[in-house]
Amino acid sequence: MGKYFGTDGFRGKANVELTADHAYEVGRFLGWYYGREHKARIVVGKDTRRSSYVLEYAISAGMAASGADVYLLHVTTTPSVSYVTRTDGFDCGVMISASHNPYYDNGIKLLNREGEKMDESTIHLVEDYLDGNLELYGQPMPKLPFAANDGVGSIVDHAAGRNRYMGYLISLAVYSFRGKRIALDCANGSAWSIAPNVFRSLGADVHVINDRPDGLNINADAGSTHIDGLCRYVKEHGLDAGFAFDGDADRCLAVDENGHVVDGDQIMYLYGLYMKERGKLLTNAVVTTVMSNFGLYKAFDAAGIDYKKTAVGDKYVYEEMVRGGHRLGGEQSGHIIFSKYARTGDGILTSLKIMEVMMAKKETLSRLAEPVTIYPQVLINVRVKDKRTAQDDPAVQAAVQAVADELGDTGRILVRESGTEPLVRVMVEAPEKQQCQNLAQSVVDVIIAQGHQAE
Repeated sequence: MGKYFGTDGFRGKANVELTADHAYEVGRFLGWYYGREHKARIVVGKDTRRSSYVLEYAISAGMAASGADVYLLHVTTTPSVSYVTRTDGFDCGVMISASHNPYYDNGIKLLNREGEKMDESTIHLVEDYLDGNLELYGQPMPKLPFAANDGVGSIVDHAAGRNRYMGYLISLAVYSFRGKRIALDCANGSAWSIAPNVFRSLGADVHVINDRPDGLNINADAGSTHIDGLCRYVKEHGLDAGFAFDGDADRCLAVDENGHVVDGDQIMYLYGLYMKERGKLLTNAVVTTVMSNFGLYKAFDAAGIDYKKTAVGDKYVYEEMVRGGHRLGGEQSGHIIFSKYARTGDGILTSLKIMEVMMAKKETLSRLAEPVTIYPQVLINVRVKDKRTAQDDPAVQAAVQAVADELGDTGRILVRESGTEPLVRVMVEAPEKQQCQNLAQSVVDVIIAQGHQAE
């Protein structure tokens, strides 16, 4: 990860850590970089945050000033930008969003021409330019040339691209949803104008909540990070299922007919099993992250499904999927990637795939998720002076091993560093919540006793 861009783009407090100037300069670089050999074509989408308009206009102005033609999808989802980028032949795609963060944060996500997250080498060039350290072809380039005359780029509406994406989602549905009563929590974000239309087109009786974005209420007590409201709604209204998206709709969590959450791990299990049963799980493996629940792996073992583990981040999941030719992967948080159909996590696609399994098997969502027993989990973050030194301390490693020995095959311990903060994260999963707490705290106590905790 770089100075500005992390695993999910350039993110920070809007107009404080991520300003209109930053967006303009990122646009200047992208317009010039992709326009070195031909006139660049770049597509841009945004979520519903008030600051998204500022950043959209700034980055678009920068790209056009460098000579690129800019196509605006307006309010849309991250996976739609990925889809349009790769199917309409754009040089790259840009999504203005801070995903599940509060409204006052925002971000810039960059996608390559295949609709995948931008490669690190190009990201480093963007960062070098932002810092005035760009060097290409052996020459420093602190400033980039402006386009002139007919070389100046245009900025045009491309809402038709968003509509084609909606049509694509509808085309992937195998069954009509007629007779199914479904709730959708749109998080007052990007999904609000897309997901309900897709489900209604497929015949569902759709109940929608949190579909009134005002620029300030995105993710506010809504969506996949605040799913309690959807749980109550589904149960109170006797619905068949509910689906909660985040701000840019690249993740989805589900709620079964009893009002219980079906998380990303359970979604990967039920769809992975469905693929295996039909001979579609080509490598007989699902890609997870190290944060997936111990119960998922036990369920996979029982079903005869293999699994891979990556670092936390859907970027790393996708890279492993490409490397190994895997068709399904994701995170507990609801980033689920179906590589046959998409290059990123896609919340609406995920909800359609869950519906497909329900319709094909004629089963309730609770029955489909039942084989996965979610183990209690405790995560304690410790702010430390040096993440690597703390983890490499022999006393800390001995404490971790002692916990692992005590748990045996009934649970697990994971100690890892934060990718963005000076934190060591201690996570324990075990049959009982109090056991998790006690064992995790035993390791934290050693970290502190060894003097690694920051003031």
